[in-house]
Amino acid sequence: MDQEVPGSRPGGGTTLSFMRYSSAFTAAVRRSRGDASDGSFEGKMMTRVEFEIAAAPPPRLDKALGRDVPEDASLSRSRLAKLITDGAVQVDGQVVTDPRFRVAQGAQVIVTVAFAQESHIGGEEIPLDVIFEDDDLIVVNKPSGMVVHPAPGTPGGTLVNALIHHCGESLSGVGGMKRPGIVHRIDKETTGLLVAAKTDRAHHHLAKQFAAHTVARRYLAVCYGVPDQNDPRLRGIKGTSFDPGNILKIQTMLGRHRTDRQRQAVSFTNGRHAVTRSRILMPLGNPQCAALIECWLETGRTHQIRVHMAHCGHSLIGDPVYGGRRKLSPKAVGEAGVAAVAEFPRQALHAATLGFEHPVSGDFLEFEAPLPADMTDLLRTLGAEV
Repeated sequence: MDQEVPGSRPGGGTTLSFMRYSSAFTAAVRRSRGDASDGSFEGKMMTRVEFEIAAAPPPRLDKALGRDVPEDASLSRSRLAKLITDGAVQVDGQVVTDPRFRVAQGAQVIVTVAFAQESHIGGEEIPLDVIFEDDDLIVVNKPSGMVVHPAPGTPGGTLVNALIHHCGESLSGVGGMKRPGIVHRIDKETTGLLVAAKTDRAHHHLAKQFAAHTVARRYLAVCYGVPDQNDPRLRGIKGTSFDPGNILKIQTMLGRHRTDRQRQAVSFTNGRHAVTRSRILMPLGNPQCAALIECWLETGRTHQIRVHMAHCGHSLIGDPVYGGRRKLSPKAVGEAGVAAVAEFPRQALHAATLGFEHPVSGDFLEFEAPLPADMTDLLRTLGAEV
């Protein structure tokens, strides 16, 4: 979701400093049972967060609470807004239910937060490749074949099921539920890096970064053909152009296919704005007939890389939806290469790099996941030295 040229990083560099945050607020956080003034939390275990509104508060209560609530409370502004309307916020001893209420400096605030409820989604003991984990978030390397979130057709065996089991009591709650906060997804058969939040505040901060396109995400893919600027055909395809450095830029709109609702389709009149960039890392075959490419996104739409590469005539090898039935020449890659491409069971796409600002420490973290074995074997069969 970034626009930088290959090699650049938001924030000017990578800092792997995992220092824990120590709250600077003078706030009292204590646990009690059923002490909300309106009785709505009677009988429930809860946390009561008490603090004072600092100087020059924003004009709205929800914004003032979002600014001044202690970091250790792990409450996002959206969660605070709901707590206000639910009657869980007191200002100077009075329950306030209007998020637009004007609050003054020095006002004493009490926010009553019921303990996170158990999620209706059950945890499952599924092995995870954990790249990084702390109190606020977890980064995993997802294998192919794993769906990220339960759905009617896939009620179990998902990444969320695995995370609920793995994280256990370290999940403090997202939106009042003991579940991981999923801020982005990759397709079932796509491998690679995903970050999930373990707290409400981490979820809020990570979601803002994805919405602002400041998260660095790089993908590795194996495509048919070589998307080179010297190919005149590419310059004749609507929505395609080249940036300096032989970087292919694809800019269209993406939306649901008119007849197949499981597919996405390129449009120039309807849908959502989508921009993909890619560069050639390694041409494959002799003569060249495929390539290992690096892709990065200015936007993050469903199936974006797969649809855009197919649009410009360089669909991903193995893609069962957008790949078509192309066959490589035995003269270029040998019979073994032809067979490897024909038998590759999924889209050859891997989320290789993920970088973002830690929601608590503010450090910029960047992680890398090596190519999975199936893509490495495919490249070797096609003549690459990897």
